[in-house]
Amino acid sequence: MEHQKPTAGKFALNYGIILGVIMLAISVTMYVTGMALEGVQWPVFIYYVLFPIIIIYGISQFKKTNANTLSLGDGLKVGLAIAIISALVYVVWIFVFNYAIDPEFTAQSMEVVREKMLENPNMTEEQVEQSIKWAEMFSSPSAASLGWTAMSLIFGLIYSLIGGLVMKTK
Repeated sequence: MEHQKPTAGKFALNYGIILGVIMLAISVTMYVTGMALEGVQWPVFIYYVLFPIIIIYGISQFKKTNANTLSLGDGLKVGLAIAIISALVYVVWIFVFNYAIDPEFTAQSMEVVREKMLENPNMTEEQVEQSIKWAEMFSSPSAASLGWTAMSLIFGLIYSLIGGLVMKTK
């Protein structure tokens, strides 16, 4: 009986959705508890720890299912696809949240940022306004989605490369 090679897409879809749902759960938890408006960042570090773990685990499961063989290319395919799918899950959430659930959230968060900047005696009103303009530009749903996807791709590439190099077979 001949071994049939599994598809990278199946593994990527499963683990990408898991990773995306984890980020979504963290985001919802931060919003509901008020941590998002307060600027609390520690819950996101959970995601930063789980991101490489899930990518590397997904690659290892692909290898296990593929008769314990893995090429670097397959490792990169699986890992990058997991990263992209997880980013897309989160991007959908960003748009749903910002346009349907709480359209005023970005404005509220910018006001909190403004108040914190004004507490700094070294910042003039003009510097605060300039900083807020930049922050608003990068916090729009489109910019946030693009940034999130780009970072997922970059770190997905790094972790996929590491996992693929470590687990590849000759």
